[in-house]
Amino acid sequence: MPISTPVHIFIVEDNAWYGELLEYRLSQNPDHHIRRFTTVQACLDNLGDKPDLITLDFSLPDGQGDQVLRLIKERHPEVAVIVISGQEDVRTAISLLHQGAYDYLVKDDETLDRLWNSVGNVQKQLQLRRENEQLRAQIGQKYDPQRAILGESQQIKHLFALIDKAGRANISVSLSGETGTGKELVAKAIHFRSERRDRPFVAVNVAAIPGELLESELFGHEKGAFTGAVNRRIGRFEEANKGTIFLDEISELDLSLQAKLLRVLQEREVVRVGSNAPIAFDARLMVATHRNLEQEVREGRFREDLYYRLLGLPIMLPPLRERGADILLLANSFLQDFCRQNSMVACTLSDQAQALLLQYNFPGNVRELKAVMELAAVLAEGEVIQPQDLSLRGERPQGVALADSGADESLRHQTAAIVQRYLQAYNGNILQVAARLQIGKSTIYRMLQNKEITLS
Repeated sequence: MPISTPVHIFIVEDNAWYGELLEYRLSQNPDHHIRRFTTVQACLDNLGDKPDLITLDFSLPDGQGDQVLRLIKERHPEVAVIVISGQEDVRTAISLLHQGAYDYLVKDDETLDRLWNSVGNVQKQLQLRRENEQLRAQIGQKYDPQRAILGESQQIKHLFALIDKAGRANISVSLSGETGTGKELVAKAIHFRSERRDRPFVAVNVAAIPGELLESELFGHEKGAFTGAVNRRIGRFEEANKGTIFLDEISELDLSLQAKLLRVLQEREVVRVGSNAPIAFDARLMVATHRNLEQEVREGRFREDLYYRLLGLPIMLPPLRERGADILLLANSFLQDFCRQNSMVACTLSDQAQALLLQYNFPGNVRELKAVMELAAVLAEGEVIQPQDLSLRGERPQGVALADSGADESLRHQTAAIVQRYLQAYNGNILQVAARLQIGKSTIYRMLQNKEITLS
């Protein structure tokens, strides 16, 4: 889907012909709102309009690039500045990047394409920032985890206390717990209670990205760094600058990339694939895993030095089966939300359905409960959910065929069974199922390719 976030751009270029060329290229995107200046002073006089991005000629009649960059950053630290120079000087480029320049381009035949790509990266960052602003508007300036994380059990009250403590400090956080317990939700709660709440929250599921692409995804790459790298791309660490980066399923990181991540965390700078120029970043790190990292260290699959670098404040999320009446609180909330979003008459749970939910083990935790309740709302004959409407292990809701599932069925098989039931309920609409289950459509395609599920 094309990005439709508006970007306000200043072009500072004393060469009228070249300035017009830059303006013509960037104006091909209707979301680019452009103003052009020929002097440093004219640009500085208009900084009160808060541009999102400035393209800055390195050599101007009334100022040199490094001096002008410093003045701009002093007055408007948020703006992305792309310096465009007539000469290639690696030392100058590295110095400018350290001073906060977003990019350094040399005037040649490829400048316009590289500039277009860099502006696109800035646009993605702006979109992420504005999405976070919208989320804050919905939940209030100070994020209250109790509005997003439902529960009244002692385990959840203890979790709220840890979220509050983590929000007051800039310590790294390591979240652990079974799949589906809400680790990313807790990470967001901590971020929006911290001083970084106005900055980006960038989540990366390590397990969902092919190993050969993960380094580029995290740290970015330069054009031509590898086959298919047709443009420069900033990494997720750069996107998260001044904010929070959340690495989910960190235990899936292979050992070679673990070593690179350790260096990034120690030096607080990244090097894009295909580049030698370090780029400083300031992002709070949170990680999550459903595995026992200590066990992974003992068995040689996870570096011990990285483990201690990541540990920070450890938070264990309780499984749903240990949260007692929270199950019913969550179940009713999921039912109400689903019915409202789909313009359906509100459903309620019968006493027998409530008893069945409280007896069930929920190996998929909150994620499974959400899927079960939404499917029950679709399958129910009336406004009251009955036990036969609940698609639980060993149970068969009316109209839906379930895969056999014994007591030793793996979580992978149960996930496939839930996805299969949703595909049947939604007539094979993969995008709709992915949205309902809050999983990537690539996950469903992979399960289809592995014949774990079918569209028939």
